Amino acid sequence: MAERFVIARNLQEDSKLPFLLLLPIEGGLILKARDTWPRASRVYCYPYEEEWPDDADVLEETPVSSIRRRGAAIDLVLDRPRLSRSQFVFTETRGRPAIFWQTRKVAKAANPGARIPRARTIAGVVDIAVDTRERYPYHFSDREVATARVALPAGDYAILADGDPIAAV
Repeated sequence: MAERFVIARNLQEDSKLPFLLLLPIEGGLILKARDTWPRASRVYCYPYEEEWPDDADVLEETPVSSIRRRGAAIDLVLDRPRLSRSQFVFTETRGRPAIFWQTRKVAKAANPGARIPRARTIAGVVDIAVDTRERYPYHFSDREVATARVALPAGDYAILADGDPIAAV
């Protein structure tokens, strides 16, 4: 049987999040959500502490084309013609963990010009060469970066391959 994305009514009567989402990833991730799809704004979600209810009132069950975790986000592509692509972003707001469900259109409308979170393309530690003439080099704190002072022919920072710069800033 193909993996399925399921939306059901939340049976917890005291909850302000009336819907349950079942994501077929990591053994079945269950979230409570404020809405059934992020149409005009991001949808706030919260982890569901219990097992998926046997008597769940299922509103929608859709086959999944693709689902994968990329860093702090889960990309979901459903097997349907419209409203098929979305993303669950795991973040912090006011020091507390939060999950937001968004589409690319909603993310761009909420913050035009901002980057949509993507997975890091280089795995492991990145070696960056810093020019010896750079007076106040950037420290790359909170990043997986190793720096070395090197006399660069151009730019202040570079990524080297076999001693030659392949990218410079």
